[in-house]
Amino acid sequence: MKFKHLWVAFAFLTASALSYLPTSQAQDQKGEPPGKAGEEKKGEEKKGNPFATPKASNQGRHQKFLDEIKAKNGDIDVVLQGDSITDLWRSTGKATFQKEWAPLKVVDLGISGDTTQGVLWRMQNGELDGYNPKLMMLMIGTNNLGGGFGGKGGGKGPNVEGIAEGIEANVKVFREKHPQAKVLLLGIFPRVQGKGGSRKWTESPNYDAITKINKIISKLDDGKNIKYLDIGEKFLDKDGNLTTEVMADGLHPTAKGYELWIDAVMPTVYEMLGKKRES
Repeated sequence: MKFKHLWVAFAFLTASALSYLPTSQAQDQKGEPPGKAGEEKKGEEKKGNPFATPKASNQGRHQKFLDEIKAKNGDIDVVLQGDSITDLWRSTGKATFQKEWAPLKVVDLGISGDTTQGVLWRMQNGELDGYNPKLMMLMIGTNNLGGGFGGKGGGKGPNVEGIAEGIEANVKVFREKHPQAKVLLLGIFPRVQGKGGSRKWTESPNYDAITKINKIISKLDDGKNIKYLDIGEKFLDKDGNLTTEVMADGLHPTAKGYELWIDAVMPTVYEMLGKKRES
């Protein structure tokens, strides 16, 4: 009987001690699953989307862009933003650029090798300051195709959802900074294997990923301020091949490729600017 009384007293003291512990600790002591605190911790540990997270890149070129923007003293109507495919308007596509883009008061902010996160960082760090553009043409994402980071992509290939979110983040940042301006969002261009590989677009290792990303970002078209345009087929021949005449290395347009690009987008560019294109 004495032993029974001691056992009851011990149980009472243990229960009393637990009642003074924080709820989650008391539950753990009892062997029960953690409550809300444990759930919040799990949420905090969840990784974000690196493709939609600003990341500094090529700051030397970025600084030169800031200097160029400052020198233009606000006289910029159109922004060309992207990676090497946009960057090469300065060289491979220079003749076409001077004829078609220059009269529209354009600044080319493309940087070779850049990604959705790199462009995002650049736009948040000065490349949208000091002027009031009317239009941005954005084509970005091809350099993000190297692989997924986990999550929906599973780390087994391009995370198409993540890349699409990164593209959307770029559109959002531009529109927040310049709500009066419009966005011409281009689908990621077709790309095929280089020398020795198949030139047929539908046989490209990147075909499925690019097609899926473009389908997702096409939904950003709001019929008013954001226009989505997929001009990929303009680069293909009648058999669906991306020929060396148009993209010699299977990725970057040749001079001929830039001419095709201009022909495909200029009617829309002028329409979005509210201007009439001289023939």
